[in-house]
Amino acid sequence: MSYLEQSFSVKFEYKIFFTTSLFDPNNTTLSTFFRERLESPQHQEPGTSGIPHQVYSSEPLRKICFVIDDGVAATHPNLENEIRTYFKQHNETQLISEILIIPGGEAAKNDTKLFDQLVDAVNVHKIDRHSYIAAIGGGAVLDLVGYAAAVSHRGIKHIRIPTTVLSQNDSGIGVKNGINYQGKKNFLGTFAPPVAVFNDDNFLATLSDRDYRSGISEAIKVALIKDPEFFYWIEEHAAKLVSRDLDTMNYLIKRCAQLHLNHIAGDDPFETGSARPLDFGHWSAHKLEQLSNFSVLHGEAVAMGIALDSTYSFLKGMLTEEKLHRILKVLLVLAFDISNPFIQIRDMESPILKGLAEFQEHLGGRLTITLLTDLGTGKEVNEMDHQLLIDASTYVTNFTNES
Repeated sequence: MSYLEQSFSVKFEYKIFFTTSLFDPNNTTLSTFFRERLESPQHQEPGTSGIPHQVYSSEPLRKICFVIDDGVAATHPNLENEIRTYFKQHNETQLISEILIIPGGEAAKNDTKLFDQLVDAVNVHKIDRHSYIAAIGGGAVLDLVGYAAAVSHRGIKHIRIPTTVLSQNDSGIGVKNGINYQGKKNFLGTFAPPVAVFNDDNFLATLSDRDYRSGISEAIKVALIKDPEFFYWIEEHAAKLVSRDLDTMNYLIKRCAQLHLNHIAGDDPFETGSARPLDFGHWSAHKLEQLSNFSVLHGEAVAMGIALDSTYSFLKGMLTEEKLHRILKVLLVLAFDISNPFIQIRDMESPILKGLAEFQEHLGGRLTITLLTDLGTGKEVNEMDHQLLIDASTYVTNFTNES
């Protein structure tokens, strides 16, 4: 047998910045980021003295194209002007004159014409691999723009500016991009990290209570499988989160983001195996979103999935009832509708059960579901008892009605 073998590794590195009023001309967070990239070693050449010096004349022209979630554009009507003013004053990177406004929410990932529109913009404005596509919006818009950036020219630098709690603490800081296709969530996508993420807490102020609350579920999720002290903190501060205390929310976002980043930096950042602990509560959540025609927000669906799988863990003898009640109570305090009809499993024909097969298909390999053995401790299992899921669904409904 004769063959050649190749092996190499690629280092990915990016920062998540936390700031207020990113596009205020006096805020240099963004301009400093661009300047430091221009001055980094890969953009220098040795001078005659042997000391590297900057050679800007030989550098390709770096451009940046902005794509904005239409919901963000509506609630921040001066945003386009703020961006243009900022780049007039901070000209390390050339702003593309056209700022694209596209639909937000899950509709952004369901319409392939939007993907085509973004690729057309890359072509028309000659955006190359040295340039940037920046997305401002919720997780769905970030997913779509990240996917278009990753496949255009086999990879254009992507900047994420998340505007929701969910995208600032979870979806916007990771390595995944994608769109929905053939009626399946994230059927097309890539693993491609952003070059940077900028979390601006000003965007949180204009969120509806529903959108604001929705992203908290991902913090509960990661706390339950990774960090019991964080879960206790969420319990203690649930009322402040409901009242939209900004300092409390900023702490939740940063701690949640750190836990997600720690996991991504582990042994399987691109999910080549079957295990996916960060998708605790997600097998039913993804199916529920589809069944509701995405009228249920992702974070709301995840909260319902957490309630179902935590209750299943109790009925399976893995989790005490006292700890289950703590989980369900904090979800209810945060006003999550954990007994929504879409999540209820009444019999073996309930459509939500199809989510198990679709979850396995998306991952490949064996069905692998994360359950709980304690607050802060997850355990992977490879099968789910459908009758026990029916019982778990009934339990959650009864608990909700009695609370």
